[in-house]
Order: sequence, then structure tokens, then C-alpha cells
Amino acid sequence: MKNLWRKPTIYGAIALGAMTFACQPQEESPISQNDVVEYVKYKNGDIIPGKYIVRLNPTNINFRKTKNYAANTEAMRKVSSDLLAKYRISAENIEHVYGSSIEGFSVSMTEDQYEELSKDPSVKYIENDRFFVLAPPPGKGPGGGGGSSPAQVTPWGIERVGGGTYNGNGIAYIIDSGIDSGHEDLNVDVSLGFNAFDKGKDGNLSQDGNGHGTHVAGTIAAVDNEIGVIGVAPGATVVPVKVLNSQGSGSYSGVIAGVDFVTGNASDGDVANMSLGGGFSQAVNDAVIALGSAGIKVALAAGNESTFAGNRSPASANGTNIYTVAAFAEGDNWASFSNYGIPPVDFAAPGVAILSTVPGGYSSYNGTSMASPHVAGLLLLGTIHSDGTVNNAPFGDSYPIAHN
Repeated sequence: MKNLWRKPTIYGAIALGAMTFACQPQEESPISQNDVVEYVKYKNGDIIPGKYIVRLNPTNINFRKTKNYAANTEAMRKVSSDLLAKYRISAENIEHVYGSSIEGFSVSMTEDQYEELSKDPSVKYIENDRFFVLAPPPGKGPGGGGGSSPAQVTPWGIERVGGGTYNGNGIAYIIDSGIDSGHEDLNVDVSLGFNAFDKGKDGNLSQDGNGHGTHVAGTIAAVDNEIGVIGVAPGATVVPVKVLNSQGSGSYSGVIAGVDFVTGNASDGDVANMSLGGGFSQAVNDAVIALGSAGIKVALAAGNESTFAGNRSPASANGTNIYTVAAFAEGDNWASFSNYGIPPVDFAAPGVAILSTVPGGYSSYNGTSMASPHVAGLLLLGTIHSDGTVNNAPFGDSYPIAHN
């Protein structure tokens, strides 16, 4: 699910492992051209040098996992520290620990330390940590903000999937760039959220410096309040799980930390949306599969490279309560950018010219990032049904259109 924003040629410099959003603003993007150039120069590839994700064998973990996220995290930090001490690796090198989904941690270490640690019997596998990178077209911002509140409209995608009415109490966890908590059209609970960042403006969980997560949240749950737009499950509580910063960048390890948080805190009936992705990662997939196994329904963007979604993560994650989503345009016509493949794709949903909330207003975006939250909203409503299949899909395959 790499390069999930549609992007210009300049982004070919970013390696295949880079993780990205799954959308493209129709008008303007939330990142400047100067930011993009600086980022490409700085990152210079997909692997984060000297950083690794370590997954442990459950049989070698000396604590009993519970539904208590804080206790699991504390216990896993001790297990991780004790393990690293055997190889003279400081506990200060640990960044994230995972005790509710996969069991493991992320750590900075040398290649020699990696070689030694990988031989330890308590280690299941070790992966290089990699960048998640937002790669949109250049622009000044998400647009559509300011001024008086516009009269409410129902976006075409909400009508197509049969959404627009919700009386439940489920929560949607938005694993993304954050959510604008002050938006007039969203019911945001920051107190239930998670932030992979603790410095600068990205350390403020009440803000979305990028706009992507706010757009996703609106499609799921924009309030039915006579202004702006309406979501598939209007008024549902949306919770920010910020794993990508204002420039749209983060790491595989940070995304897994967000998934681990939701696994340890969400309840049956809640949903999680992941409109992001990158090259294949066993650790990312395993964490998402654990999230679904915990009873949380998960919607995943298939990606926008017009290629096989089975080579992307988390799009290729396959398990209980997991739904990978491709995109189509009005008229039920396949979106040419959408990734494909059955499996892992389970449903198709609207993903072209999708009007939704952004910080300060409203804007239309394209992408499987926009398709996935339609399915997340439907998952809040209950069981997903199908209403026909998409026209002109790759290889003549039949992709069911998600519907209430």
C-alpha cells in the first residue's frame, strides 16, 4: 500500500518501503513543495538506519497478558530491557514497546548487536524499521476552510454505501495524522487517544497539522447538524491515534505502537481505520491481525499504485475482522489508481471526489484513503452487505460494493 497519495515524478526518489497515505487532494495538498524537497534529501531511502523492530516468541515472555494496556506495556518494557542487557544494549535505546498486540519492541542498535540479538531464542524475528512517508502533490494546504459554516450536504459516497443514520455508541479509532478536535462537524475524544510524538506541534494530540486524519474522520462520522457534511455513522465518537506527523511522515514502529494502543484500549463494537501503508512488513501485518483477533473491526486502504495489494502492508493483512478496501468513482467505475487483488481486497467503496472535513473547513480528496473510512463507518453500523460490483475492474474480477 505504498505511495497512497497520488504523486508527481519527484517522489520516485523515495524507496519502495516508504509508508504513505492513501489519498490525493483534488485541489491542494497539506504540505509545501519546500517541505517535500527537504524531506527527500533528509530521508534518502526507506530504511531508518540503526533502528529495528523486534518481535518476541510468546512462549518466552514472562508476564501474563491482560486487557490492561498500561500493565502490559510496563511489563513488556521490563522484559525488553532485561533481554537487551544480555547484549550490553542500553534500555535507553528502546523507543516503543508492544505488549497488547504483538509482543516486542523497537530499538536502536548496531549491526553487530542486531546479529547477536537475532540469535537469541526469545526472538521470533527482527525487521528493519522503515519510514512512513506522505507523498502528495505540492500545495499550500488542505483548503476549504474559513468563513461561515456551509449548509450541510450529503457526499455522494455516503449515499452510495447507504450511510447517514447512526444510533450506536461505538468508537472509531483513526490511526493517522491526528484529528482537528475543534472541528464543528466532528465529535472528537482526545482523552482516549494516543500520540507517537511528544515534541513540537505534533505533540499536541488535539491538532491535525496535516489534514489527512481529519478528512478520514469526517467520512466515518461527520455530525448530522445542518452544516458541512454528514458521515456514514454521523455523530460517532472519533479518537485520534497520531502516528504520522504534520509533514505526513512516521515509522513502521510508530504505526505498530498505535495499533498496539488500540488493541489494548478498544472494546467490542469499536472500529479502527488505517488509511496508510507501505511495502510488505510482517510486523505491521501481525499487529493488525492481532487487533482484529481482539474483536476490533479494522478497515484498511488497499493503496493507489494500480498494483497487487498483497505486496503492501497493512493492506495484505488477512484475518478475523479485517477488511481491505479498493476504490471506485461515481457510476460504480473502478478508480484507475486503486490497488487490486482478491484476496486481500474484500470490498470496494467510493474513493474519488470525496468531500469531507479538514482542519478549518471541508475539501475533496481522491484515494483508497477515502474508500476505507466508508467501510469503517459501515462497520460501526453493523454487518456489511454488498450492493452490486464495480465496473471495469482489473482482470475482470468482481469486487463487491460495500453497503449498509
